[in-house]
Amino acid sequence: MLKRLPALLLTALLVVVPARMVAVEPANLEPHKREITRYIESGEYRAKVAEVALKATNYVAKRATKAIPGQKLAIVFDIDETTLSNMPIMQANGFGYNPKMWSDWIAERKATSIVPVQAVYENARRHEVAVCFVTSRLESQRAATEKNLRTVGYEVWTRAFFRAETDQQPTRQYKSGARREIEAAGYTIIANIGDQQSDLDGGHAEKTFKLPNPFYTVY
Repeated sequence: MLKRLPALLLTALLVVVPARMVAVEPANLEPHKREITRYIESGEYRAKVAEVALKATNYVAKRATKAIPGQKLAIVFDIDETTLSNMPIMQANGFGYNPKMWSDWIAERKATSIVPVQAVYENARRHEVAVCFVTSRLESQRAATEKNLRTVGYEVWTRAFFRAETDQQPTRQYKSGARREIEAAGYTIIANIGDQQSDLDGGHAEKTFKLPNPFYTVY
């Protein structure tokens, strides 16, 4: 056994560990949090939201004038970080996610309006474009969310889609399915506005508008 030991050791040394198994320390999270805070406090985040919202407002106004007589136009809005801001709870959690705190936040109905996007909403209403909300908030959170929307000024809409508690499909699939349902009701969706790519992917809208969101990603 003693004579075989060096050979066994040599064999072990020749085993190559795949590169993907070598642990590489990721970048520290704290500097990234500070960069996000700087992005907010500098006004850059607010300015980018306003820029995208203005493009959407101008587009909706122009597109509405080209409607065919009898054509029903619609616009789709996401809710979180699109029509409503959750900045206080995000900052309180260090831009992390705590399910209990998030549920309590929704129940408290303290989210504020994202004013430039509310201008898109009001413009759509003036041009008789039907407003629809498609959110990943749960059906059990509908009542609190709708009260929050009305409190900050989103008072009228045609449809609001909330996810069933048992729905496990990807967000992209759920939201494109909701837009398909709006189309099936006879509407032409002229614009779709959200802060996540999953809010916009999957088609069923003539034009999409992506708001900035460096805080979290919904797949």
